[in-house]
Amino acid sequence: MCAEALGISRKNIYRELKQPAKDQALKQQIQAVHRQHPAYGHRRVALHLGINHKRAQRVMAKFNLRPPRRRVKRYSTVSTPHHSYHNLLSDLTVTEPHQVWCSDLSRLEYRGTVWYLATIEDLATRQILAKRIGKRHDSQLVLATLHQAFATGATPHSDQGTEFMAQRCTNDLEARGIQISVSDVASPWQNGYVESFFGRFKHELGDLNRFETAGEMIEAIYRHIHYYNHSRIHTVLKMPPAIYAAQTFSDTCLHKLGT
Repeated sequence: MCAEALGISRKNIYRELKQPAKDQALKQQIQAVHRQHPAYGHRRVALHLGINHKRAQRVMAKFNLRPPRRRVKRYSTVSTPHHSYHNLLSDLTVTEPHQVWCSDLSRLEYRGTVWYLATIEDLATRQILAKRIGKRHDSQLVLATLHQAFATGATPHSDQGTEFMAQRCTNDLEARGIQISVSDVASPWQNGYVESFFGRFKHELGDLNRFETAGEMIEAIYRHIHYYNHSRIHTVLKMPPAIYAAQTFSDTCLHKLGT
């Protein structure tokens, strides 16, 4: 009677009473997700829980549930001034695995030493097919990564770094009948798939200096790449890359390396 006298709907009163309990329950669910996936923002949390991303965002803001944030230093390779290769991806539609691979390397600093991580990503499935770690950013590191990932019919795409444009690397690719695609000069966004991977990878991996030995650091890097392929939700795919590949493409098309 009081609600009617005040012109307030009783349904709204009951809804407001239930909302805190619902939010508290969702908070606990989000905290459970963060224990398994500590770097998830509200969109990945929503995909993981199967809820609307705006609801996840509201509750995370309400209880100040945030993934860790840190600044990532950018590393740029030295461009090769003269070569005959161009960007072949501008008018290309990628429809299947191993049609295009994207490659790049990134600088890692660990206890006063510098390491380099080279990766090859399949553009169709977003899986990391190969990865190699070394102390020198040279053609040997790139070639070792390519050899780990080689399959038929791929079009590797990279930036114009001297490591990737080294003659021993381009000769190896051409001998296999593989087309080579490179980003235009001063256009890192044309290799943005791998640039994006490295940015988030470093952010999620955290401070490397917490590891006691270089072996522990390398093991953590490889373990996180496995996590990226098999467990971490890719926002474009709405699921982990390996699961997307298995659901979208036939088994005969799937690469077995790097899984």
